[in-house]
Amino acid sequence: MINVVIASQNPVKVKCTEKAFSEVFKEEAFAFNGINVPSNVSDQPMSDLETLLGARNRAKNAQSAKPNADYWVGIEGGIAETDEGEMLAFAWISIISKHQKGEARTASFTLPPKIVELIHQGIELGVADDMVFNRLNSKQSNGAVGILTHDLIDRAEYYRPAIILALIPFINPELY
Repeated sequence: MINVVIASQNPVKVKCTEKAFSEVFKEEAFAFNGINVPSNVSDQPMSDLETLLGARNRAKNAQSAKPNADYWVGIEGGIAETDEGEMLAFAWISIISKHQKGEARTASFTLPPKIVELIHQGIELGVADDMVFNRLNSKQSNGAVGILTHDLIDRAEYYRPAIILALIPFINPELY
C-alpha cells in the first residue's frame, strides 16, 4: 500500500489527488490521508512565487507531520495581477517523495472586476466568491473556476492535470 499525504483536508484537494494518482499509477494500491498543515505564506498568496512557495511549504510540512508516507502533496491556490491591472487565479502543485520532487502549475484565468475589488480590500478569493455569488464555502466545492465556467470545469478537475504534470518525474525517474 502506497501512502499519500495531502497537505489539506479540503475534500476537493483530496479527491483530485486520489483521482490523479490512480490514473497515473493504475496498478498500485493507495491510502490517501488529508491533513491540515500551514503554508507559511499569506492566506491569499498574491504572486506566482508566493503561491509556489506555499505549495512547497505545505508538502514539506506534511512530510514533517507524517514522515512515514511515500508521497506528500501540497496544493496552493494564488492570484497575481497582470501589467494591465487584471487579476489571474491559478494554483501550484508540489509533490515530494523521499528521493524525488515534481511541480506544476494549473492553467490561469481572469477574475471578474467585482472579485478583484474585494481582494484589493483584503478579502480572500474563496470568501469573495461566496460574497459575490451568494454561496457558502465554495472553495470546498466548485470554487471560482466552477462558478465562472458554469461547472464545465470544477475545482477538482481544474487541479487534476497539474497533479498529473507534477508526477512526471515520478513516472520517468530515469530522466530525472
